[in-house]
Amino acid sequence: MTTHWIKVAELATLPQDDVCAAEAAGTELALYRVGDCVYATADLCTHGRARLSDGFLEGHEIECPLHQGRFDVRTGTALCEPLTCDVARFDVRVENGDVMVCVDAAAT
Repeated sequence: MTTHWIKVAELATLPQDDVCAAEAAGTELALYRVGDCVYATADLCTHGRARLSDGFLEGHEIECPLHQGRFDVRTGTALCEPLTCDVARFDVRVENGDVMVCVDAAAT
């Protein structure tokens, strides 16, 4: 399978230690900038279908704004109730200041 990387943002525009929405090839994403790293997951919570990009980021954990479930943005792992399913995580790389996401298939 060929891997396709899609530019979704410029690193300089991503808020530090925060989350924002993005889109790549019709896939809605939440982008997280934590320290020097950028992570990407599907934007919709697996429990309440709320937008994670509207949630609260604390360290490497994003809290869903609807029912306060939390995911680890590095892995997509659901960390507490009411969540029972992980959120899809996507590979991210930064090239020449551009944030690139691989959306051919979710990494998890």
